[in-house]
Amino acid sequence: MRSTYDSHGFLRKFAVFWAIHGDQPFCYWKSSIKRLHSLHHHKQKKPITWYSQKRKKPVKSVEKQESDPGVYMRDTVGKIYRLLKYSSWDLAKEELERLPIRWDSYTVNKVLKTHPPMEKAWLFFNWASRLKGFKHDQFTYTTMVGIFGEAGRISSMKYVFEQMQEKGLKIDAVTYTSLMHWLSSSGDVDGAVKVWEEMKANGCYLTVVSYTAYMKVLFDNSRAKEATDVYREMLQSGCTPNCHTYTILMEHLVGSGKYKEALEMFCKMQEAGTQPDKAACNILVEKCYIAGETKALTLILQYMKESRLVLRYPVFLKALKALKIAGESSALLMQVNPHFSTECVSEEAGDLRPTGADVPFSIDRGLLLIFLKKRNLVAVDRLLTGIIDKNIRLDSAIISIIVEANCDRCRRSGALLAFKYSVRMGITIERNAYLSLIGILMRSNSFSKVVEIVEAMIRTGQSLGTYQSTLLIYRLGCSRRGVYAAKIFDLLPDDQKNTATFTALIGVYFTVGNSDKGLQICKTMLEKGIYPTLGTYNVLLAGLENSGRISEAEVYRKEKKSLELHGHSRVTISLEEKICDLLFAGEVVS
Repeated sequence: MRSTYDSHGFLRKFAVFWAIHGDQPFCYWKSSIKRLHSLHHHKQKKPITWYSQKRKKPVKSVEKQESDPGVYMRDTVGKIYRLLKYSSWDLAKEELERLPIRWDSYTVNKVLKTHPPMEKAWLFFNWASRLKGFKHDQFTYTTMVGIFGEAGRISSMKYVFEQMQEKGLKIDAVTYTSLMHWLSSSGDVDGAVKVWEEMKANGCYLTVVSYTAYMKVLFDNSRAKEATDVYREMLQSGCTPNCHTYTILMEHLVGSGKYKEALEMFCKMQEAGTQPDKAACNILVEKCYIAGETKALTLILQYMKESRLVLRYPVFLKALKALKIAGESSALLMQVNPHFSTECVSEEAGDLRPTGADVPFSIDRGLLLIFLKKRNLVAVDRLLTGIIDKNIRLDSAIISIIVEANCDRCRRSGALLAFKYSVRMGITIERNAYLSLIGILMRSNSFSKVVEIVEAMIRTGQSLGTYQSTLLIYRLGCSRRGVYAAKIFDLLPDDQKNTATFTALIGVYFTVGNSDKGLQICKTMLEKGIYPTLGTYNVLLAGLENSGRISEAEVYRKEKKSLELHGHSRVTISLEEKICDLLFAGEVVS
């Protein structure tokens, strides 16, 4: 009896909860927990049955949708769009009238924004205006203005705009900007200028979108001076330029042959906190192709590489052609667009066409990119293993991405697989990929592998840098791996065997208990004309005192005091000495 009563109690709560919420998504359940808990003390003598023939008032879908109109809005709008696109108007009209939804301006506007066929959109617009209790507002009218403008039906667009004015609807900057844009696109520049003046005369609040659209109208019609005045007016009004504004300005500068000014603006917009997007870069690269300017093209490609942006294929072809004409290397272009780098230039056709040998490579590379995008690194490992067996050569960019992706997920095996493949095929991966690999191996105490990575990195001509080298030697010393630390130091080129790296190696030997070797390294440093800093003396003093060699420590203490007294008289302090003091003196030396 107890279990039966409990099950009925649960069904009572669940049935009432279901009646309240119907089939709403689970994300809405949390907001109704309090209402569910309020039923806890309610006891009903008879259990609730799920289906009852005596139920006279079923819950209608109309009521559910009206109570929460946003739940199924996307599905509803999609259904109406398909009706308008694929059915005749008579059939679509019958279906629309049977739809159990409440028609309001929001719903009608959402349907119009899906861009059904123009004739059907106009018929739907007029059909909605005859619905009981419905009135078009500024939003539905503005969308209809855009639909006619995009279709090139300027007279119809003007008619809808005049209707807005006759009905006394609010006409804001959005409506005026749309009207201005489509008038200009149709060739009616004077009409676009008139709309701009009318918008200002009516006291509309001008936004950066409005200013930018008008500037484009003027630039596209060789009225640069007026466009420049509008830009100044925008700045004086307090509007901050957005990416599209900068793009229009740079597009004009490149088209006018003012490449230096365009590059300065490209840099200044980033300093202002506005990053060029993919669309902006594609537009500028295309303009550089038309103008035959490769210096600006190279700078934009370098930015795209750092920001991991890619070109559209037609623009990629134009950029490749521009570089070919100028006789410059296309290596950077291929790095920016690794998904196109499997194709070669056909001298006869003058375009890009894949060779027969590239086909399996293209397929494998495409699959790798898909798996990387989905972060399916296990699949990447398996595919890469197959590529290694087939002896297929991939490019540096994708191997670097694979290494970094595995390191980000702490997958040492996957990162090492990609690294070993690069060594086997003689591929030089990017510096960041090497550093990521060193980091994950240090964290997993794989010190012998670290030496292997550093050796491969230096062999390809890439540098660890003084800071990274010093820090790596120091960390190996902290782990009491003096042999590996010494190997790293020996691998460094002579210009990186400086105060900082020598000091780190001295500290390593003191840490592992070999103070004699530490002092010997210090002596070697002095013989090479490399002078100690405060950081060096800190390491020497700590090491000697911990080893019980107090008398020798006192000698270096006096030298340190002398350096503190007379060291400020030096005109310049090298970067290596600053790094040494930063790491070992406990303070940043100015």
